Amino acid sequence: MSRRDFQRVIEAILKDDKRYAVGAYVFVRMALDYTVKNHKKNPDAKNGSHVSAEELLEGCRVFALETFGPMAAELFKEWGVKDCADIGQIVFNMVKVGEMSKTDDDKIEDFSGGYDFYEAFERPYLPKSKGGL
Repeated sequence: MSRRDFQRVIEAILKDDKRYAVGAYVFVRMALDYTVKNHKKNPDAKNGSHVSAEELLEGCRVFALETFGPMAAELFKEWGVKDCADIGQIVFNMVKVGEMSKTDDDKIEDFSGGYDFYEAFERPYLPKSKGGL
């Protein structure tokens, strides 16, 4: 998909759901590509290029830390992404418009648990005296 087509997809989503900034959609799409690429390298991986919610959430976490480091938490806040459930909303918004696909077993609720954003994106960068790792 071209950059212009992706922009149109995001504009269509934002007409119906303005909760998340464009950057959140770009990030999740890039994190999916990152996760699928790494998933294919795993000899134990099943389902070809399909990844589960759990795998995508972990891919988002690792990709955000590798890409943005200590700025990841602030960027997520700026984009309106507060937790893993928000990532699920973004994914399913893209599924609705055909930008991502899902299996019959995939549910938005699969994103609800995930990890705590503070623990994943802020605490690792705090000084030990402030509770950092």
